[in-house]
Amino acid sequence: MSVIQHLIHGERVSGGARSADVFNPATGEVVHQVQLADQGTVQRAIDSAKAAFPAWRSTPAAKRAQVMFRFKQLLEQHEASIARLISEEHGKTLEDAAGELKRGIENVEYASAAPELLKGEYSRNAGPNIDAWSDFQPLGVVAGITPFNFPAMVPLWMYPLAIACGNCFILKPSERDPSSTLYIAQLLHEAGLPKGVLNVVHGDKVAVDALIQAPEVKALSFVGSTPIAEYIYKEGAARGKRVQALGGAKNHAVLMPDADLDNAVNALMGAAYGSCGERCMAISVAVCVGDLVADALVAKLVPQVTALKIGAGTTCGLDMGPLVTGQHREKVSGYVEDGVRAGAELVVDGRGLSVSGHEQGFFLGGCLFDRVTPEMRIYKEEIFGPVLCIVRVDSLEEAMRLINEHEYGNGTCIFTRDGEAARLFCDEIEVGMVGVNVPLPVPVAYHSFGGWKRSLFGDLHAYGPDGVRFYTRRKAITQRWPQRASHEASQFAFPSL
Repeated sequence: MSVIQHLIHGERVSGGARSADVFNPATGEVVHQVQLADQGTVQRAIDSAKAAFPAWRSTPAAKRAQVMFRFKQLLEQHEASIARLISEEHGKTLEDAAGELKRGIENVEYASAAPELLKGEYSRNAGPNIDAWSDFQPLGVVAGITPFNFPAMVPLWMYPLAIACGNCFILKPSERDPSSTLYIAQLLHEAGLPKGVLNVVHGDKVAVDALIQAPEVKALSFVGSTPIAEYIYKEGAARGKRVQALGGAKNHAVLMPDADLDNAVNALMGAAYGSCGERCMAISVAVCVGDLVADALVAKLVPQVTALKIGAGTTCGLDMGPLVTGQHREKVSGYVEDGVRAGAELVVDGRGLSVSGHEQGFFLGGCLFDRVTPEMRIYKEEIFGPVLCIVRVDSLEEAMRLINEHEYGNGTCIFTRDGEAARLFCDEIEVGMVGVNVPLPVPVAYHSFGGWKRSLFGDLHAYGPDGVRFYTRRKAITQRWPQRASHEASQFAFPSL
């Protein structure tokens, strides 16, 4: 059985006395052991990044961009290998894994525009013989802590842009599916990245706390659950770090009476059950305005949910693979049982699914609840599994009130043909990412990703323009070159034009 090591100063290295199992979710078998970094291992990565920073900061932005161009090419060349690694350890289908990688590559493309993104502002003659300008400078050593559900895409939200801005980066990926993340990091070194600019340490809370506590780490990016996001934000901010911590979600889709129901159903199937619902942007609640809409939606969803093609993700042409671990499958199944006890109507029960030839895999079929109410746990909490809840309301205003009162504000969407309803929804909904007839409104790389309320801790969203601001500091410079013949008296009043 292979052992997955850390990547420090461009080399695979051992570190830490503990290790964790990495499973193939389709078979239930342990396929790797991943080393878990101790504080000393994390410090080695920090020291490597700190030593590399002065030279990397001084490297022209155009040369940094050239590394990103070559990195993009390598990612595209190795797409099939990366997708297979993702599928083998996460469980998602090959097609879904390839889509994840493509969205990650978009962020590498954006980072390749570093010379344009880092241009400051300039004002000549802001005052007598005075010029003023601003500059965007890197922070130094920064770190990212990423989740299991997107082992390729979410790290690519972070370090390409951070590195293109002149920082050195330490990545702590999920220990559940680390192979694709490590493979991609090695491709960046193959693209010409100097040693120490990107380091990868595997680990758990020990590694996370070491990054939080290290004074050399100036900023932390995180994507994961809300309790951990809040912990990292509070602990990091208390130490003077810049923190961007993206947390949980409970994303609602509102279906209006005038919605194109067939298109809405097809969109909901992918948004609710794609990647087994293990997405922070997954639609987990369908809010139907009126019983006629709800009844029609259930009638159309049931045959599609029961017909989901489920199997090992490495088999082409499937809709869903397994959940990431057996423990997570039991957690999701527990939510389903809780919903039944609370009085929700379980229209489709995916528990007990067995896939021929993969009987030990972590499989769970699609589940569909109707007549879910806001006080139920399956409505309030993020399930992170293939479970869609239908809530019935009487008006758009009631639907919006439900969404606005929820503690999460990550993503939402509305299905309608009514422009007035869509505009009202976009204007008044208290959610960070909104779709109109788009169920997964994940912003493209040249915008920024982030929710509201308890879905985001920190002021700046991930990637895009906010990412540039997060990984840089603005420096304002005011410069004067007096004329040689002029001699001015001292001024004791505050300077003004």
